Amino acid sequence: MNIIPTTFNENITPYTAVGGKERIASTGISAVILNRPPLARRSFFQEIEKTGFDNVISIESCAPHYDIEELAGRFPFVRFILPEKAINLGEQINLGASEIQSPLFFVLRSDMKIIAGGTARRLAERLRIKKEENEVNPGFKRLCTVPILTNSNYEIFPSIVTPVTRKRKIQSVFLEPHNDGEFTLYPFDGIGIYDKQRFIHIGGYDTSLKEMSWQLMDFGFRSHLWGEEIAFSSHLKLSYEGELSIENSSIEENYRRFYLKNLAPVYRSDYAHLPLYRFISFMFNSGENIFSSWKEFRESRNWVIKNKFRWKCDARTVTGKWDK
Repeated sequence: MNIIPTTFNENITPYTAVGGKERIASTGISAVILNRPPLARRSFFQEIEKTGFDNVISIESCAPHYDIEELAGRFPFVRFILPEKAINLGEQINLGASEIQSPLFFVLRSDMKIIAGGTARRLAERLRIKKEENEVNPGFKRLCTVPILTNSNYEIFPSIVTPVTRKRKIQSVFLEPHNDGEFTLYPFDGIGIYDKQRFIHIGGYDTSLKEMSWQLMDFGFRSHLWGEEIAFSSHLKLSYEGELSIENSSIEENYRRFYLKNLAPVYRSDYAHLPLYRFISFMFNSGENIFSSWKEFRESRNWVIKNKFRWKCDARTVTGKWDK
C-alpha cells in the first residue's frame, strides 16, 4: 500500500526536461499539456502559440521520442518533460504545476482545441479578482475553473460532476453545464485552469491513488472540504478531437482510502478528526483482515490529524451543495 502524501509532490518521478528557455508573454497563465496519441504535434503547438501563454509545459510519455529536439527548436517556449516511467493523471498534473512559474496554469490534452475563451491574457483577466470586489485579497477567484467541453462535432457533453450516494457509496453523476459559476465536484478529465498557489497548498492530487476517477474524486472532495471552489465558466469552451477519457470507478482499495480521507472524518467547529469508532464498520466493509484494516485506518487517521485544522466543513455539507 502506498503512503498518503503529506506534502505537495513529495513522491515526484525522476524526469528529463528539454527546451523551454523562452518566455513569450507575461499574462499570468501558462499551459500544461497532457499528451496522448494520435498527435498532430506541430499544428497543435502552433495553435497554442497563438493563444499567448507565458510558457508551455508538455508532459510526454515514457516511450522513446524522436521529434523532441526538432519541436524544442521550433517552439522554444515549450518545455518538454520526459518521465523515466509511466505516470498517472495526478502525477502528470502535479509535475506540470511544479514546473510552471505563472500564478495560473491551464491543463489541456494534446487532442483538444480552444474554441472559445480568447487569449491567455483574456483568460487570466476573467479570473482575476477586481480591486473593488476584494481589496484585502486581490488574487484569483477560485482553485479551479472548468470549461464547456464538446466532442469533435462540437456537441456539448455532460462534464459537471455531482456526487450522489447509492447503496451507501459515493458515486459521480455527470450533467450538462448551464449557469456560469455553478459548482462541480472536480474538473472532468483534470481539464481546467488552476490557481497554482491554492493547488500546492491543498497538496495537489493524491498520487497514491492509482485510478484516475478516485484521484479526481479525492481532489474534488478535499478541495471543497478545505474551503476551496471548483466552478464552471461559460466563457471558456474546449473540444476533444480524439476519444473521451473513460473513468473507472470500481470499488476497491482506492475507494477505501478515499472514504477514510474524505467521508469518515467528523468535523467539530474548527477541526476534523477520524474517530476510532469508525474502525469497526470500516474493517467489516473493507474485505481485509483486522491487521491490514488497522494499518490502513491508522495511516489515514494520522493524515487527518496532521491536516485537521484545514477542514471547513464535513462531507454532508459538501454533497449538500448539489442537493438544492
